[in-house]
Amino acid sequence: MIVLALDTAGTDCAAALYDTATMKILGEVTENIGRGHAERLMAIVDLALDQAGVDISDVGRIAVTVGPGSFTGIRVGVAAARGFALSLGVESVGISTLEVLAAEAIDRRRREGDDDGRPILVSIDARRGEVYLQLFSATGRPLQDASVLSVDAAREIAASGAAEVVGSAASLLAGNEVATSADHFPIARVAQLAIAVKPGKPRPLYLRGPDAKPQEGFAVARV
Repeated sequence: MIVLALDTAGTDCAAALYDTATMKILGEVTENIGRGHAERLMAIVDLALDQAGVDISDVGRIAVTVGPGSFTGIRVGVAAARGFALSLGVESVGISTLEVLAAEAIDRRRREGDDDGRPILVSIDARRGEVYLQLFSATGRPLQDASVLSVDAAREIAASGAAEVVGSAASLLAGNEVATSADHFPIARVAQLAIAVKPGKPRPLYLRGPDAKPQEGFAVARV
């Protein structure tokens, strides 16, 4: 089966094609664009398809990052994934960005031969003094639901040292005032994770409301 994976949840706009039979990435394209995912995503999908040498009709499953992350970016990716799945008549799955970072940490441990068996605390800088947080086992199994907490509350959780803290907010949780650079969710990892996820309509994982809100006094009265 060929998996088409999409990521627009952060600053990247990415697509990849993964062959489950050979367990190989056939093509992947990632551009760090910050904003403008809606305008760029389809062109990136076309580039990935060309690189892989496959037609969109060959795709048997769609995977997409569902957040937490950019409110607008997530909406773009999820809408695209649902549209592809509907038009192709194939399955679709949503992958949490927190899960992607946990899987990356597990793979790094394996490569470095440094798996101490500790849980992995994935932390993403949510801005405005908040952190997206989720605890995973050393094998990647979620040990709690994803949540959004204040930096101080997240620091208390991380302070015990019982878990390895990863992600852009790791620096904040260590007591520093500035987070590391923005998180990236490797599109190849998204595609690989899609195999183990039960198919179902992807839904955005929003842990807080949008930053943009209607101005009071400008609403049109309903009749």
